[in-house]
Amino acid sequence: MKRWPAIASSTILHLLCLFCLLCLLAVPAACAQQGAAAPSASLLTVDGPIGPAYADYIERGIAQAAARGQRLVVLQLDTPGGLDTAMRVIVRAILASPLPVACFVAPSGARAASAGTYILYACHVAAMAPGTNLGAATPVQVGAGPDPPGTGKPNQPSTLENKAVNDAAAYLRGLAQLRGRNAVWAEASVRQSLSLSAEDALAARVVDIVARDVPGLLAQADGRSVSVRGTPTRVDTAGMVLAATPPDWRTRLLAVITNPSVALILLSVGVYGLLFEFMSPGAVLPGVVGAICLLLGLYGLQLLPINYSGLGLILFGLACMLAEAFLPSFGVIGFGGVIAFVIGALLLLDSEAPGFGLPLGVVTSVGVVAALLVGATARVALRTRRRPRPAVLAGLEGGIGEMLGDAAGAGWANVGGETWQVAASMPLKRGERVRVLGRRGRVLDVAPLEQAPSAAPPPRGKDAPANGH
Repeated sequence: MKRWPAIASSTILHLLCLFCLLCLLAVPAACAQQGAAAPSASLLTVDGPIGPAYADYIERGIAQAAARGQRLVVLQLDTPGGLDTAMRVIVRAILASPLPVACFVAPSGARAASAGTYILYACHVAAMAPGTNLGAATPVQVGAGPDPPGTGKPNQPSTLENKAVNDAAAYLRGLAQLRGRNAVWAEASVRQSLSLSAEDALAARVVDIVARDVPGLLAQADGRSVSVRGTPTRVDTAGMVLAATPPDWRTRLLAVITNPSVALILLSVGVYGLLFEFMSPGAVLPGVVGAICLLLGLYGLQLLPINYSGLGLILFGLACMLAEAFLPSFGVIGFGGVIAFVIGALLLLDSEAPGFGLPLGVVTSVGVVAALLVGATARVALRTRRRPRPAVLAGLEGGIGEMLGDAAGAGWANVGGETWQVAASMPLKRGERVRVLGRRGRVLDVAPLEQAPSAAPPPRGKDAPANGH
């Protein structure tokens, strides 16, 4: 009878362990049911010109939302336009998205101009906030020059401009037809640079929704049927939880280094850092900072649609300024490098895309700084050349040198670690040791060491003690 309490205690302990295990197993199931009951959407925010940084941000944002099992991506857009290449990357990511993407031009006062219009048309759901606008989708000229003289009429678009406009019009019309929106206005926006307000865009079937905020957009988008990669899909936003995904450090860093002005300054700082490192070996810090800036500047430029002739002139100019420190030409090579640098910077980005031009003030400032550095280097070289060295010149007389070549009366010799022009009354052979007898301007009078008189000891002052103490 005494064993029953022990058996009962053991049974109760086992039951408690089993209960705890069941609770632990029930937690994930409850979380899964809660997640299924409350679907989520990812909110991406674009506020600025469309460039490589935002293209990478949107592309990664859509992929991450799909990997997390989210039901919708909301792209809040406010942009004046941007680069065609970056815009097409974003459009391809939206068209290939496995989940619906809703573009929302917001807040009030925002716009989806130029490249933003193409992104809006590509999205499965297009929405705008009151007081916003879209349009002006005419492509700006990027690196294309005019037709040769005599090939076109005055005040008429060139062949290259016509090709760019026709290509953009067909591209936007195709997106409008894919999403069932107003294709006629889409083409007119490209060819005539038309724009629309939010209410007019809704009336013209350019957008699907006008809402004041994201919750209002989700409420109106609920139940809509869209085509996701060719498959009809119902947008269910009832009870949807919105998860904001702001631009991370990578996007912000890319946005900084792909700014043409920053990239140009990084290139300049990089070359100056390497220059200081070469002039003062062992300093380490200028070389490390210079190398990092140079690599960041080159990486930023390779992401932009640059003119390689302009980049070549910039690199040539920087090389000339670098060479000025080692091959002093008293400013000739250095100032030539400054001119090449400024011309290359002006040609680097022949783009009218918003946010991707090189301001003249930046180019001028960098050029002035480079000219001042070259001028300082040339001034140091001139002062070094003109600086008198009386102690060195006085110490040459009686010094011993070595002939650098055979000489019959005149030649060159190494005296005191320097190369001097020498004159002698007899032939001298290469490697022969000579003694300096005197100096005539820049020419030293020498004689063979065994035939020249020994140098006289320096005169002793009249007050100097005779014993040398």
